Amino acid sequence: MISRTAVEAALPRGVSDFLPEQAARICRIEERLLHTFGLWGFRRIIPPLLEFDDVMAAGVGEELKGKTFRFDDRQTGRLLAVPPDITPQVARMVATRMRSLPLPHRLSYAGRVLRHAESGSGRSRELFQVGVELIGLDSPEADAEMAAMAVQALKELGFQRFSVDLGQVEFFRGIMAASGLPNEAQSALQTAVGRKDASAVAEILAGFTVSQESAREISALPRLYGGREVLAEAERIVTNERSRRALANLAEVVDILDRYGVSEYLTIDLGEIRGLNYHTGVTMEGFVTGGGSAVCSGGRYDTLTGVYGFDAPATGFAFNLLALLPLLEGRPDMEESARRDFLIFNRKDERRDALEIARQLREQGYSVARDIIRRDLESSLEYARKVGIRQVLVIGGDDLADDQLRLLNLATGSELMVMKDALLRGEIPPFD
Repeated sequence: MISRTAVEAALPRGVSDFLPEQAARICRIEERLLHTFGLWGFRRIIPPLLEFDDVMAAGVGEELKGKTFRFDDRQTGRLLAVPPDITPQVARMVATRMRSLPLPHRLSYAGRVLRHAESGSGRSRELFQVGVELIGLDSPEADAEMAAMAVQALKELGFQRFSVDLGQVEFFRGIMAASGLPNEAQSALQTAVGRKDASAVAEILAGFTVSQESAREISALPRLYGGREVLAEAERIVTNERSRRALANLAEVVDILDRYGVSEYLTIDLGEIRGLNYHTGVTMEGFVTGGGSAVCSGGRYDTLTGVYGFDAPATGFAFNLLALLPLLEGRPDMEESARRDFLIFNRKDERRDALEIARQLREQGYSVARDIIRRDLESSLEYARKVGIRQVLVIGGDDLADDQLRLLNLATGSELMVMKDALLRGEIPPFD
């Protein structure tokens, strides 16, 4: 027999058990997000848990290839992969299963992915993603819709202080291409700019010869962060045509978002280039005040479905539920989702009344558990408090007539006598 110590330490690093309270919160968050996406016309799909590794690798790019979990398939002899990201799966599904359907596709999903994490990083290897993909529209209107929907989703989750940071990967790529710097220098600059580390950028540039225009453009990247004025400042600085086109595109998206009425939640970050390899245009990340990491991210990816034989422009984003979870802990609306309505405590030897009352209350939409274990009332009340049941309904006892029930509200300590017929007709006193 395996020891208890071994059992308690049996989970691999980077994954977690989610007990009822946390699981209820996760489900509540997922439901709210999918509801919001549905209001915008997005339809749910369910991608598979496994993909062939060569098929998945074609879409995820080099960054995620090294983070993919792989193993042999005994049935086919091929290498299988647990997807590290759902977006490439959606691209494959659209290209292979939905190509004959009219565009655009508005698709939503909820699922788990796995990614290898660096040893000792403390990061979860398991991600809960809830997201959307809008495939078939090459338009700033589509990019703006993604950002506006992210704002609405964060509001629906009850957040008031948050920002959606907008970037444009082509702006950075245009500056790098014009500089003529080698790939290793560009990679180092990308890291330094992502950290907003101006001194590191200057140190890297000191080791290479670039034009004055390129040096000015690269040096400006860490500070191109803020409100709409950033676009005007960037336009004064950059001279290469690729970056200027990217700026014009982003400015058009911001104009549309003005009409959505969400400008107060937007931040422009032209130094934000941490998007995945497949991104090709406007990117975004959502941050909640008090949180240390992005709660959602995404952007345009116009070449991904083409990898699977179906060229179509696309954009999308996904929420990371595990990043949202600690930010919502303790919120009354989230705790409410983990609570249960009734525990039935039956003092009678006969269980017929208890079964009938439970059935009819469930038909009215209440959650009802029967305390089948024979124990005293105080023990049942303590059990109900610990598992989040709001009220205990007592059946039978010397102090009750046959048509009477005793209702105990655990939140307030109040107690009521209610008539059985009134309870079954739905005439239940409201919870305090």
